[in-house]
Amino acid sequence: MKLPILITLLLLAFAPQATLLAEEVRIKKPNILWFVVDDMSPNFSCYGEDLIQTPHVDQLAREGARFTNAFVTAPVCSPCRSAMITGMYQTSIGAHHHRSGRGELKIQLPVDVVLVPKLLQQAGYYTCIGSGVLPESGTAGRNNKRNGTGFGKTDYNFEWDAEIYDSPDWSGRAAGQPFFMQVQLPGGKLRGGTDDSVRRLQERAKQELGDATAPEAVKLPPYYPRDPVLLRDWAAYLDSVRLTDKHAGEVIARLKREGIFDDTLIIFMTDHGISHARGKQFLYDEGTRIPFVVRGPGIEPGQVREDLIEHIDMAAISLAAAGLPLPPAMHGRDLFADDYVPRKAVYAARDRCDETVERIRSVRTERFLYIRNFYPQRPHLQPNAYKDGKSIIKTLRSLHRTSQLDSLAESLLFRPSRPAEELYEWTTDRWQITNLATDPAFLSTLKQLRAELDQWMINTNDHGPEADAMYDSDMAVYLTKGNPEVEQNIALMKKWAEAEKNAAAEK
Repeated sequence: MKLPILITLLLLAFAPQATLLAEEVRIKKPNILWFVVDDMSPNFSCYGEDLIQTPHVDQLAREGARFTNAFVTAPVCSPCRSAMITGMYQTSIGAHHHRSGRGELKIQLPVDVVLVPKLLQQAGYYTCIGSGVLPESGTAGRNNKRNGTGFGKTDYNFEWDAEIYDSPDWSGRAAGQPFFMQVQLPGGKLRGGTDDSVRRLQERAKQELGDATAPEAVKLPPYYPRDPVLLRDWAAYLDSVRLTDKHAGEVIARLKREGIFDDTLIIFMTDHGISHARGKQFLYDEGTRIPFVVRGPGIEPGQVREDLIEHIDMAAISLAAAGLPLPPAMHGRDLFADDYVPRKAVYAARDRCDETVERIRSVRTERFLYIRNFYPQRPHLQPNAYKDGKSIIKTLRSLHRTSQLDSLAESLLFRPSRPAEELYEWTTDRWQITNLATDPAFLSTLKQLRAELDQWMINTNDHGPEADAMYDSDMAVYLTKGNPEVEQNIALMKKWAEAEKNAAAEK
């Protein structure tokens, strides 16, 4: 047989396989990797923080899209993460009370809500949650402590199946199998809650980064006094940002070594803002505004997006990247879809945190932030064992008792009650200091946003206050810890609730 004829026959014989191979390459799904960081605001150099440098997150921003107006729907870990992993408002699925469903009474998701890892797993993804660096790395051990398992933080408030995660790391996947990886990092929690732990982080920064951020160079929000304890804490917090960036760099380097960096959609975000007196747990920018950076296949580099987005959009972006349809009930939006319509407003909610009962809601437009306090008769800094155990809060309370705080700090942090409504022009009032709710010039705006929030609560089926039985069920767990302060706070919460019910009944 002549050689040209033989070649032709061979090509014809292998044509189907070649076509299949080309088709497999064409439909190859990207890897999806989330960086989810605890307790951290957008204090990265690509977001304008000039006291530190964060080259690795900056690289992701430079090579992808950086969102300047990204906000969480809940400013505390478990409600935020419950929303994140479902793409749903936590208030809509009954997961809005921090660390709820841990007692005898459990929270079940609606039948039509499926967790993002499960959806990706069903589509053939190898699903992981861990540190993103190999187990032998010192960073993996220092930054990811989950009972020695290597699995990363979940902290969901509802019942869920741990089998949605195949492994702590993508190294165990089958050849060519795409992976979904959540890199869970402690972020701002690295600095701990005491002045001693802050000093230890300073030493770690010197060892790993070459130096520590100078406390005297720190710029604090105007309502925090320049007290040495607060300055050291904020400086250590900035070093936690640097250490987080370093860890992100190690993950990026690994992706490059394995030749999969450009095949991986990377989303970097945090679960809420810095843990402080007006940050974490509250609906001001300090608590809800987060960094949000997306880099990977199909993402045009160098984008700076100013549209209002919510952290739950990460779920929608990821499913769309995997070629999966968005569940009809999902509230998150694919920010890169051809038919994407920017939001006119974003929403957030604060509810019970540990033993401390609270209910706050907000709506934010491109210019205004409206906040509603459902318990205005209670102080801003309600008793809370978790926060009151931190040196920064202890210092603030001590300065308050000894009349050493200025009028701004006293007004915003230690007023015995709060306004029922707050309105801020957040684009010009960076720290939300001037409440416009009682200004006649903004009455129409107040009414409009009041109605907007009411409608959102109806449309999304806001589950509202926690039932007494559920509170008691979860508090039974807290009471096993033998903390007298928690016990006192629970008793106070019940006393206040009874007084509020009686007052309402008399009206």
